[in-house]
Amino acid sequence: MEHKIDLNAIAFPQADAMAHAISTCVHCGFCLPACPTYQVLGEEMDSPRGRIVLMRGVLENGLSLDAATPYLDRCLGCLGCVTACPSGVPYGELLSSFRAYSEEKRHRPVIDRLSRLMTSQTLPFPIRFRWAASLGRLAKPFAAIFPAPLRAMLGLIPNHLPKSNIVPEFTPAKGLRRGQVGLMAGCVQQAIAPEINEATIRVLAENGFDVVVPRGQGCCGALSMHTGDAKAARSLAEVNLDLFPKELTAIITNAAGCGSGIKEYALLFRNHRLEEKATRFANRIQDVSQFLGSIDLVPFKPLAKPMRVAYHDACHLAHAQKITSAPRRILSQVPGLVLCEIPDGEICCGSAGTYNIEQPEIANTLGSTKAQKIASLHVDAVAMGNIGCMVQIRNHLARLQPGGETIPVLHTIQLLDQAYRATT
Repeated sequence: MEHKIDLNAIAFPQADAMAHAISTCVHCGFCLPACPTYQVLGEEMDSPRGRIVLMRGVLENGLSLDAATPYLDRCLGCLGCVTACPSGVPYGELLSSFRAYSEEKRHRPVIDRLSRLMTSQTLPFPIRFRWAASLGRLAKPFAAIFPAPLRAMLGLIPNHLPKSNIVPEFTPAKGLRRGQVGLMAGCVQQAIAPEINEATIRVLAENGFDVVVPRGQGCCGALSMHTGDAKAARSLAEVNLDLFPKELTAIITNAAGCGSGIKEYALLFRNHRLEEKATRFANRIQDVSQFLGSIDLVPFKPLAKPMRVAYHDACHLAHAQKITSAPRRILSQVPGLVLCEIPDGEICCGSAGTYNIEQPEIANTLGSTKAQKIASLHVDAVAMGNIGCMVQIRNHLARLQPGGETIPVLHTIQLLDQAYRATT
């Protein structure tokens, strides 16, 4: 029997998306082995199927939010269930919409409110983040006295932040010009790994594209979307909608979480005055691996030393955007690079936006498992397309060999950049 939600009773812009997702689920259970939290906890309500029942109960049957939210909060939003689902349930649309619907009705504990305030006021703003990280390093020796979310936050702060470096607003193409693209600069990535944007610009220019990085960019809003703060997400997203020239071939992202979030703008801005503009913007977005995979690349130079590289599928690239073959195909074109598959590679590493702050125990279990799987391959490096995954996996690889040499963690674009600049 099809489950229907009374849209008039809910009076929420995304109610139709939630109703559609709930009615599509046939409770077959194919999602269970694909769900990281179900694998860790073994609880039906900690599976996508169980969470859909809970969300339906809140929306239709008067189930209290307090009864449902502990299980919904433990959802990573990794969308591994979407890839596994034979019925095509748009679980991501249901989850993000439900979180936005329920957030204003919730009564969170003080420590949760404080943790969420700190992340929402620092992570989307590179300058603020650098200041916060500097203060956080001073507090690290006293981490044991802080509540779990704040301990987790301190544990993610890098010991050293690279020098701040603003990339040029315009970089000309090298050789034969093929077009012009824009680059989303990102937020926290600018502070902890500015070399990713630099490598992205060099690779795009090497392949004949002018690269425009408009000044005044802000956070895309993906982190706020992930935590249910739709109002903040729209406010952040709105800043970027008119910044990029209309004649660009594409607007490039190099963070899977950002790309996935932007591609949900049509849902985020449903029935909003900016819905049409936001949807047009989202349709111009391409992940850098998606874009490079669609063109004939300038041949790479042979690496100075052969490398075995494990490729990690960031969930919001593989499951949300369905981009899996392009990065592998590109990396396989590098002479001397041998690509290795990570066992159970489709399972989330536990990063998932702010999840490793809000649910540190589960995140640590998933991160440790992922690091052990990578280490078992005896590779020279591991590549991926998302900054959150990079931080999570780098931290857990370091824990496997404290004080020892760890496997380098690189963005896919950094390996491509190395290949173009290789000397033989």
